[in-house]
Amino acid sequence: MVKELFIETEKRMKKAIQASQHELAMIRTAKATTSLLDGIKVDYYGTSVPINQVAAVSVPEPRMLVVQPWEKNMIGEIEKALLKSDLGLTPNSDGTVIRLPIPALTQERRGELVKVVHRLAEEGRVAIRNIRRDANDKLRDAEKTGDLPQDDSKRAQEHIQELTDKHTKLIDEIVEAKEKETMEV
Repeated sequence: MVKELFIETEKRMKKAIQASQHELAMIRTAKATTSLLDGIKVDYYGTSVPINQVAAVSVPEPRMLVVQPWEKNMIGEIEKALLKSDLGLTPNSDGTVIRLPIPALTQERRGELVKVVHRLAEEGRVAIRNIRRDANDKLRDAEKTGDLPQDDSKRAQEHIQELTDKHTKLIDEIVEAKEKETMEV
């Protein structure tokens, strides 16, 4: 029972970290990255689909994204979706591809983005702590019902805390790297 709980808890904590990484990847930095466009949906014949399902997105140079639609008639829809997004990027189209120049960030905007990074990181840490709480509750319940001796429960809770510390440290490392990337000029 305890071993399965450890495995399940670690799996849930890894998912929480992946979710945090995904959220942080969508934050714009001075460098172009295809994950900037992950959250953008395009109207494709009445259906809202992710941009990467109607076009190829590439990074030909550090401050440029290129969106090449698979169907030429989708250029207008993709441009509309990009303009409506909160990225603050202006698409340039030549009729076959859309270029998105990534302007340098101001110092003030970098500071705002770092605050967003820290908020998202705290959400990730809270998710990990909630997973720890759930695991500890299961251990305490097993201890109360007599399925688990008190000593084993305490050792298991210590192991859960070690998992929590390990995964919280991973989030801190991810945030540190993202903050450094965001503050880069």
